[in-house]
Amino acid sequence: QVQLVESGGGSVQAGGSLRLSCAASGRTFSSYAMGWFRQAPGKEREFVAAISGSGGSTYYADSVKGRFTISRDNAKNTVYLQMNSLKPEDTAVYYCAASRRSSYYIGRGYAHWGQGTQVTVSS
Repeated sequence: QVQLVESGGGSVQAGGSLRLSCAASGRTFSSYAMGWFRQAPGKEREFVAAISGSGGSTYYADSVKGRFTISRDNAKNTVYLQMNSLKPEDTAVYYCAASRRSSYYIGRGYAHWGQGTQVTVSS
């Protein structure tokens, strides 16, 4: 079992940057692929980015490619999402999640979820 706690959300103007963090409990963090998802008001939750357990492979939704970067520090049991060039349409609650499924890279198979952190981008 792994528990996840996100932090780093907030309000920023369009074009600005934020870095989200997700701290995980447990000794097996590196055995989990990690993902970031987001849910805007009135919309379904959507996949944003994923990273393999070693950190050697990363995947992104087309909507954030080139602007967001996912990374992880297995020594600190933490995964990050660096968000640059933010747009108002990036406004959402952002969730981190953990997966041991091979389908993690397409946003599926995530069994453990954090509580989310709000990101608001104003124009």
